[in-house]
Amino acid sequence: MKQSTIFSFGLIILASLVLSGFKYLNTNPPAAKATPENSAAMNYRSYCAGCHGENLEKFTAKKWMDEPGNASVVKSIKLGVESQGMPSFQKTFTEAELEELAAYVKKGIPADKSLLKPAVLPGGIMQSEVQKFIVDTVVTGLNVPWGLAFLPNGDLLISERAGTLHRFSDGKLSPPIEGLPPIRGEGQGGLLDLCLHPDYNNNGWIYFSYSALYKNNGKSLSNTSVMRARLDGNKLVDQQVIFKGDNENNRSHHYGSKLAFDNKGYLFFGIGDRGQHFDFPQKLDNPNGKIHRINDDGSIPEDNPFVKTKGAVASIYSYGHRNPQGTCIHPLTGELWETEHGPKGGDEINLIKPGLNYGWPVISYGINYDGTILTDLTEKDGMEQPVYFWTPSIGPCGMTFLTGDRYKKWQNNLFVGSLSFQYLERVVIKGHNVMHTEKLLQGIGRVRNVVVSPDGLIYVAIENPGKIVKLVPVE
Repeated sequence: MKQSTIFSFGLIILASLVLSGFKYLNTNPPAAKATPENSAAMNYRSYCAGCHGENLEKFTAKKWMDEPGNASVVKSIKLGVESQGMPSFQKTFTEAELEELAAYVKKGIPADKSLLKPAVLPGGIMQSEVQKFIVDTVVTGLNVPWGLAFLPNGDLLISERAGTLHRFSDGKLSPPIEGLPPIRGEGQGGLLDLCLHPDYNNNGWIYFSYSALYKNNGKSLSNTSVMRARLDGNKLVDQQVIFKGDNENNRSHHYGSKLAFDNKGYLFFGIGDRGQHFDFPQKLDNPNGKIHRINDDGSIPEDNPFVKTKGAVASIYSYGHRNPQGTCIHPLTGELWETEHGPKGGDEINLIKPGLNYGWPVISYGINYDGTILTDLTEKDGMEQPVYFWTPSIGPCGMTFLTGDRYKKWQNNLFVGSLSFQYLERVVIKGHNVMHTEKLLQGIGRVRNVVVSPDGLIYVAIENPGKIVKLVPVE
C-alpha cells in the first residue's frame, strides 16, 4: 500500500476516535500494519469485513466466485451496488489497490470451504468472568436462522432469513411450514423475527416481521411488514397483515426488525432507513428509520406521540434511527431498549422513549464506509445520545435481557449478538448506564439472535453454518 494511503487510513481511524470522544473504546486488537504483502488484507479488514465477515465467509455461495478474472469484483468495489447497500470505493482506492483487493477476495477464499466454519469450542465447561457454562448444540443444518420463539409445549419455531419457517420438536426439524406471505428473501431481507402473543395460550397468535415482496414491471420491490397468524399442524391459518410499510423500493437492506411485546400488550418493532438516510429518518411522514408501537391487532394506541400530528405516521414511537435490529423490554423496569447498526463505527444501544429523536443521520459516532466523514456532529440539542456505542462496529443483531435465576451471576444482564466479530456480548447495566461488557463464544460465527427459553436458558442463533446452541449453566 502506498505511504499516502497508509497515512490517509490513519487519519480516518483517528477521526473516528475523535468523533467518538473516546467515550467507549473497543478492545478488539488493531489490524496489522500494512506491508506490500498484506495491504489487500488490511484494506479488506478495515473497509469490508464488517459487512462481509472477517474470514470472507459471506462470499462462499456467490456465483461470481467461479467467474474467470476479477473484472466483476473490481466493478462492484469501485462503483458499489446501491440496491444492496454496497457503497462506491472509487475515491478510496487506487486502480492498483482495487485490483489487489479483488484478487484477495477471490483468491483469499480457502479451497477447502470447511475452513471457514467457526472455531470449534473447547469441550467441557467454559469459564466466563463470573459464570461457568457448557455450550450445547441444539439444531443444525439451518439457513441463516433469525427469529426464535418457544411454544408452550417446548417446541421451538425458527424463521430462516431465506423465507422459510420450521418447527423443532422432539429433536427433529419439520418441513417448511406453509402459509407465509410473499417474501423478498435476498440481501438483508427475508423472514425476519417472530414472537408469540403474551396471551398465546388463549388466542394462539404468532407474529412475524418480514420483507414483503411486491412485483412492479418485473422489478422486485419490498418493505418491512408485520403479519399475525395461527398455527394449525404444519400450516399457518387466519393470516392478518397488521402493519404494512410503505415507500416500496428495490433496495434490499436496512429492513430493521425485532418484535417485542411490553407488559401492557403493546407491540414494538423497528424499521431501518432502507439505505436512504437523507430521505426518511428525520421525517415523520414515512415509517422508515423509526421505532413503531401498535396494538396487538394492528390498530394505533391513542397515546402514541404523533397520533395527532398532521401528516405523521401514527404508529411512530421514536425516530432518527439507522437500522434497529434489537428491541426488548427490561424485565424489572418495563422500559424499551434497542440496538442499531451505525455506519463504519457508532453502533448503538439506546433507551427508547416516546416522541424522541435519536439523531440519525444528523449526529453519529461513525463515518461512511469509504472512510469519508458522514457528519461533523456527535451531539445536537433535541437529539438523544446513545447509552453506549461501539467503535469499531460489532454489527449488533438480536438482543435480550436475561430473566429468571438459572445463571446466578448474569441476572438481568443484556445479551447482544455480534455479526461482524462473531461473538455474544454480555452487557451489565445499572440504571441507565453500561457498567461493564464481556465477550462470550468468541469465534462461534455470526450471531444473528439470542433469546431466553421458558425454562430460563440462553439460546443463540448462528449464521454460518446455521445452527442453534444453548448455554447450560454450571454451578
